[in-house]
Amino acid sequence: MWQDNNPYGSTPQQGQYYAQPAAAQPGVPLQFYAPSPVGTTFYPGSRSSLEGNVGAQGSMAQQGAVPTYGGNIQSAGGWWTAFGTGGLEGEPPLLEELGINFSHIRAKSLTVLHPFQRVDERIMDDADLAGPLLFIICFGIFLLFSGKPQFGYIYGVGLLGSASIYTLLNLMSERGIDAYRVVSVLGYCLLPMVGVGALSVMVTLDGMVGYVLSVLSILWCTYAASGIFVAVLQMSDQRLLVAYPVGLLYGCFALLSVFNAAAVGTTGSTK
Repeated sequence: MWQDNNPYGSTPQQGQYYAQPAAAQPGVPLQFYAPSPVGTTFYPGSRSSLEGNVGAQGSMAQQGAVPTYGGNIQSAGGWWTAFGTGGLEGEPPLLEELGINFSHIRAKSLTVLHPFQRVDERIMDDADLAGPLLFIICFGIFLLFSGKPQFGYIYGVGLLGSASIYTLLNLMSERGIDAYRVVSVLGYCLLPMVGVGALSVMVTLDGMVGYVLSVLSILWCTYAASGIFVAVLQMSDQRLLVAYPVGLLYGCFALLSVFNAAAVGTTGSTK
């Protein structure tokens, strides 16, 4: 009785709305919402990396209603790819944009290590401070390992000496030179002194052996630096005049490598 009077009762006309869905008809807009076949997943196959093709899934792709989209995603390389060009033609590597070129550092270091060869006058066209900073830091670290913390003195002597050499070279030459190149040349030619600092870790330089090594390193650094300055500024007749102040500067670095300035200052203050 209740079912006969219930307007929400099951009638043949209303049963079609609550019955099980009929078989999918072709052309129905919501057909792609039908459940996927058993055993399929949203990401078919291996998902170990973002490689392969990206395509439509489900029955919509099976019906062929929408074409499959394909494409390859380039796999990421190691951490060293951040220092490369990234596949862009005409773009220099990241380190070169920062002023660090290992091939140029190697070429200038070999020029200092072979001071008797002819110096190219265009060697400092690409002046940089990457090599000089590396050599100065290594020099200070070697002296620190030998019990001589001289970082402040190295900075002070280097800054005052570079400013003095810059002033003298611009007064002596007609072409002139900028301070950036002066610091670069003086820093690269410090390489023999860095070797003496490395020996100070194993051998005490406050003796005859240390004095001889320090004098040789001063002559080596001075000869290399004066040769580069003369070649760049075309001052072949003034090499001795250039070598004299440069030799005084490297002599100060040699004194820092032989003696402990911090210990001498402490002893003098206690007296």
